[in-house]
Amino acid sequence: MTHLGSQKGRIARWFTHYGRDLPWRQPPAPGPHPGGWGVLVSEIMLQQTPVDRVLPEWIAWLGRWPAPSALAAEAPGEAIRAWGRLGYPRRALRLHEAATHIARDHADLVPADEGALRALPGIGDYTAGAVRAFAYGQRALALDTNVRRVIARHDHGEEFPADSITRKEREYADAIQPQRDGAAWMSAVMELGALVCTARQPACERCPVASSCRWLALGRPPGAPPRRQAKYAGSDRQARGALLAVLREAGGPVRQADLDRAWPDAAQRARALDGLVADGLIAPVGRLGWALPS
Repeated sequence: MTHLGSQKGRIARWFTHYGRDLPWRQPPAPGPHPGGWGVLVSEIMLQQTPVDRVLPEWIAWLGRWPAPSALAAEAPGEAIRAWGRLGYPRRALRLHEAATHIARDHADLVPADEGALRALPGIGDYTAGAVRAFAYGQRALALDTNVRRVIARHDHGEEFPADSITRKEREYADAIQPQRDGAAWMSAVMELGALVCTARQPACERCPVASSCRWLALGRPPGAPPRRQAKYAGSDRQARGALLAVLREAGGPVRQADLDRAWPDAAQRARALDGLVADGLIAPVGRLGWALPS
């Protein structure tokens, strides 16, 4: 079987011609440098959020906070306010916490060491691997849904990978990742999954490794689709977003009456408020007011 790692040359040439010119993609360097902050911010923002929504927010974020210390110097509520409508605003809070640690413990540079990265708030296997690979050029796994889908199709003949990463899958990906230029290969495979080997309408006719793809050779057999996210409209997530939007747009604390108008269902509004408080995204002010965390 021709595994994906052995096709490094074809994938690299495709990436050179068709990869998107995204501002956080910079030539990696071997040790901590200022560009690592931009990569870290992009990876946190891109979790469950498409590139077109992230791009303007990333530019604004780096323009306002070009280094971790700049973000750490401001209140956590400002990070939440600047997060806008990217969704999952706890990511903004975790990023603020990580920036505080980086500024204090790592001379304002995102660390390149896996252990130091994993010790930062909100940084798991994927994000640590992505920063090591894309900022510092290390051979590290960054198994997002795109990479996992390309490997599943090309090497195993399966339309979709499992809903969650297994140890066996991680070990296999590590085994096929090239020893040389592994970081570049990882970036190119991720782009291939995002632009060509997509979940719903894969463009196999434009794929640089179609001739060795096991899934294509088998006639593209259907597999169990990934688990769909719960409906957003009318959900508690939407209620939380509506309440948080009121606080983001306000210059200071807001009254309970302002939140009541933002979401009319009292029981759902109460659940959303409780969740936002528990997550540290809002805080009570006085007896009848609410504000972003200071």
